[in-house]
Amino acid sequence: MGVAERFEKFHNNILLTQQQHQDGADRRQSVVKALNKHYRGTSSGTDNSLFVGSRGKFTSIRPPRDVDVLYAMPYAVYERFQKRSGNRQSALLQEVKNVLQAAFSTTSYIKGDGPVVKVPFSTFNVELIPAFQLDSGKYWVCFTKDGGSYVTADYIAENDAVRASNDDTDGQTRELVRMMKKWQEYCSVPIRSFWIELIAIEFLRGWEHKGKTRLYHDYMVRDFLSYLKSKRFGYVAAPGTGEFMSLGDSWYSKADNAHGRAVKACSLETSDVGAAGDEWQKIFGAISMPRIP
Repeated sequence: MGVAERFEKFHNNILLTQQQHQDGADRRQSVVKALNKHYRGTSSGTDNSLFVGSRGKFTSIRPPRDVDVLYAMPYAVYERFQKRSGNRQSALLQEVKNVLQAAFSTTSYIKGDGPVVKVPFSTFNVELIPAFQLDSGKYWVCFTKDGGSYVTADYIAENDAVRASNDDTDGQTRELVRMMKKWQEYCSVPIRSFWIELIAIEFLRGWEHKGKTRLYHDYMVRDFLSYLKSKRFGYVAAPGTGEFMSLGDSWYSKADNAHGRAVKACSLETSDVGAAGDEWQKIFGAISMPRIP
């Protein structure tokens, strides 16, 4: 088995199935339809909403994780809640939760930094982000800590950053992100998927094999992990808003371990493909990554 064939099979093993894509679209439609009916008197399952997160960036992996859906609330709702005292953002999320509770009896409200209402389904959850769209195209989302506030997010810029990089690299960006999300999942790496996306864009911008075929995907994994290690205690900035996020180093030891295995796997690809497969499986798991022809 050559490198290109190995990584092609790996990618096919981690891509969402057609049914999983459809399930995500169906879950979105059912949730958005309930909100549009309540807030706008319409029956659309897509209007005033968009996929964000991995589904919006086409970087989802199998098995599917939660589906992130943004819902643009009417401005009249913002005005109504501004007349209240106390934690307006928490109250707003509670109202949205109650609307969805009426339609889905298993709905639960998630507190904390995340501005979401989680709607559990038998397949996977929808994490709904109620937001107010600004004239700039950005969004205000609810931050419930410290008495509540609105935080600016630019989901369109986040999606566009991945798309632009993917176009510039002939598809490498999304494939790299998916691979590293599988590593993140399989090895329980405490690093945010959003950070993986941003670091992948940075890395590929200057990588010597940018835009080449899957024949170079073993090098891409190896070199990305080396680049990731260089980001220890570094920062990344969110597209659109410029928000700086500290990366810390809680993920570093696992990145260092995976990098060592990737270096070994690359060196074995021309001499012992079975042993190379063993090393890749220690990074990505035996279910997803093929070992031998």
